[in-house]
Amino acid sequence: MKVLLIEDEAAIADFVVGGLGARGISVHAESDGRAGHAQALKPDWDAIVLDLMLPGRDGLDILADLRQRGIGTPVILLTARNELGDRLGGLQLGADDYMAKPFFVEELAARLQTVLRRAKGERQSELQVGGLLLDRIGRTVKLQGRAVELTGREFSLLEYLMRSPGEVFSRAQLLEAVWGYDFDPATNVVDVCVKRIRARLADVQHEEAPQPLIESVRGVGYRFRRPG
Repeated sequence: MKVLLIEDEAAIADFVVGGLGARGISVHAESDGRAGHAQALKPDWDAIVLDLMLPGRDGLDILADLRQRGIGTPVILLTARNELGDRLGGLQLGADDYMAKPFFVEELAARLQTVLRRAKGERQSELQVGGLLLDRIGRTVKLQGRAVELTGREFSLLEYLMRSPGEVFSRAQLLEAVWGYDFDPATNVVDVCVKRIRARLADVQHEEAPQPLIESVRGVGYRFRRPG
């Protein structure tokens, strides 16, 4: 398990890094809210342990931004404040669990295992790449927390590409996988479908000129862009 710890108290950070490390859990620690937020955006972490009171950027603000972007990495909030309002505020923003200082590292390790098992169960029905979340069961798509309306064929093509971010698929492969028949060199059905998906995704993105999530590979086909 790889855990990101965002905690500005050096003694607590050392305690957590050492205690979880002794249990085979790899921990990367950041002491500043801005630096921690930048790390949290990366798809490297199985879970995040996040303090509320941080220099640079508040923990709840970091959590809210992650969930708004559609990043579902499990988050355990860690704070000295133990008031009901703080707990409810964090949970309502999408935190998976909440621990008040002081705490036992054994309990933190157990809580991490619990939220990770829960998240793996949820991911069986979901695909997430960066800020794009696709729910196979509900047949819904969200980008940065905003709903994206797709037709059935568009949904199937997007799902197929999202399964293997960075891998290039030819038009023939996509046509066979999504439409179920052999490639006709004269048809442009794949290109038309990709164009429609790009337009629907661009409609809900925050940027004025967003970089396409589905990239064209000249002379070959398409791939879903890796986050980063």
